[in-house]
Amino acid sequence: MTVESTAAPKPRRSAGSKAGTTGAKRATSTTRAKKGGEPQLVQLLTPEGKRVKNAEFDKYVAGITPDELRGLYRDMVLTRRFDAEATALQRQGELGLWASLLGQEAAQIGSGRALRDDDYVFPTYREHGVAWCRGVDPTNLLGMFRGVNNGGWDPNGNNFHLYTIVIGSQTLHATGYAMGIAKDGADSAVIAYFGDGASSQGDVAEAFTFSAVYNAPVVFFCQNNQWAISEPTEKQSRVPLYQRAQGFGFPGVRVDGNDVLASLAVTKWALERARSGEGPTLVEAYTYRMGAHTTSDDPTRYRHDDERAAWEAKDPILRLRRHLESANHADEGFFAELEAESEALGKRVREAVRAMPDPDHFAIFENVYADGHALVDEERAQFAAYQASFADADGGK
Repeated sequence: MTVESTAAPKPRRSAGSKAGTTGAKRATSTTRAKKGGEPQLVQLLTPEGKRVKNAEFDKYVAGITPDELRGLYRDMVLTRRFDAEATALQRQGELGLWASLLGQEAAQIGSGRALRDDDYVFPTYREHGVAWCRGVDPTNLLGMFRGVNNGGWDPNGNNFHLYTIVIGSQTLHATGYAMGIAKDGADSAVIAYFGDGASSQGDVAEAFTFSAVYNAPVVFFCQNNQWAISEPTEKQSRVPLYQRAQGFGFPGVRVDGNDVLASLAVTKWALERARSGEGPTLVEAYTYRMGAHTTSDDPTRYRHDDERAAWEAKDPILRLRRHLESANHADEGFFAELEAESEALGKRVREAVRAMPDPDHFAIFENVYADGHALVDEERAQFAAYQASFADADGGK
């Protein structure tokens, strides 16, 4: 199976692109056919942890060391632990909502570790693993879900944009940002994350159009976790999602999203294309959402247990652990130490969330207009009167 590319003439390079780089070649990679009639995709680690060869993508992970492999494993384990703690906190009433990434750790950690510091990330609301890779403190992700802020970090501090709840809109933001840095002459790249459900949004199609026409240095990273809430992928598209890129004039590739090495390699390739002036790429990370869409969802109402069981056998963390053990790259001491670190992270997250102060009830009225507005003033007064109605006899609230 060939990575899809367009036969149209190569577009002119944007202002920030560089000619003559090795990343500027047309994508012609061959994907690996999986057993049992499963989709063809780029895979470097089998579910059993066996390293397999890939002529096109091996070079992007050829120099990876045992220490770096243990680092990828640590990233996935700690991200999963944080995610589990956040889910528990929501169930205990400490968070209003939580969107779990359970099962998608390899896609996020692999792609996140492919980024350079000067690259810019536009996430959805589920990219907790990418946030980890960008150095965003996990506790800062929880303020919005607890309702105490609109996002707890400076986007420019880590080149990691605030979470985007509106489905698909971040792809347009990423495209515009990528067009801007190209005009500035930067050689960095932009990556936009979205899900299979968002791929059906008009904003995503518009982002594809603009990025292709303007040759923007952007990677569209679609985590196809099989379900857009209760809607399966086969009810959203008649063709594999990565093939949609062909119609817009740029390459698409499907990678095993439960394979952290393959996710790392393919994302590196796509980012190099962007930096070298070859324009956008669509990466479809074929993975699975092990848990609910969010904590307000009940997946047992629309999918079967045997489906989840089949994907549990492809667990991304177990896959890398098997590889580490078979290659003698990690011993029991490493795993025990990581387990202790994981528990410490969970405790820190619990304490941080419970220590978050309640927001000022009137902050919602601030910064709506730069110079104030009569209607906002009226609404603030009405809310103040409503709050005062709960005052006790001593005037307290």
